[in-house]
Amino acid sequence: MSESLSEITRTGPIHLPKDGRETAVEVQHLVKTFGKYEAVRDISYTIGKGEIFGLLGPNGAGKSTTINMMCGYLEPTSGDTLINGHSIKREPRTVKRSLGVVPQEIALYNDLNALENLEFFGEMYGLSSKERKERAQELLHFVRLYDRRKDAVKKFSGGMQRRINMAIALMHRPAFLMMDEPTVGVDPQSREYIFETIEQLRDQGTTILYTTHYMEEAERLCNRIAIVDEGQIIALGTLEQLLAMRDQQREVQRPHGLQELFIQLTGKTLRD
Repeated sequence: MSESLSEITRTGPIHLPKDGRETAVEVQHLVKTFGKYEAVRDISYTIGKGEIFGLLGPNGAGKSTTINMMCGYLEPTSGDTLINGHSIKREPRTVKRSLGVVPQEIALYNDLNALENLEFFGEMYGLSSKERKERAQELLHFVRLYDRRKDAVKKFSGGMQRRINMAIALMHRPAFLMMDEPTVGVDPQSREYIFETIEQLRDQGTTILYTTHYMEEAERLCNRIAIVDEGQIIALGTLEQLLAMRDQQREVQRPHGLQELFIQLTGKTLRD
């Protein structure tokens, strides 16, 4: 497959990892229509094992719809997602056992303490009593909240709640983790903790899909980045490839950073 940027800036064949990684996730021609409106228009890409893959786009670009189809929350009009070779359409139970989701909205039981929240969701994942107790304590150490394990989460800051949200998604040791804007509304210290946790997960071999509106996060964390607009991938590559791109049709000038490229590709119009 050619390495030229002109070929990786258009939705086309599935884009294979460029560094020899084994493919962990394969998104195959996803389409989603709502009546006459086409929210996602033939999106395809792969994610390599242990890769952090960034999915960026303005509001209404189709990111959330794509994610919801990938994890089985939303049935695609056509297309499929394979996780470790298993189809989310044909084998949803198998796929969901290997999948963790960190949602954009915090999903916790406020009247339970941190340990109780993790153990509750561990039971939902099918872990035994012993497994969920051990795993909950392990993860509370991992997200640096073990000392607050018996405090009700309603007393936690937004950043602390997001770290508990992440720990819940890790209870069943997923091979693939989907993170939808996990740092929204958190303080700088909590953001740094979250970044360090993500980097540790990557180093342990976890495959991660990461969506964010903060370009510096994608620059720091992601091996490759796909920019989505109007339901299509309009650019895909490593940060270095994207910053070197030329696209006369979209009048892209050499950008000084990912944010400048993003604005050039998607425009300056606000999306609500």
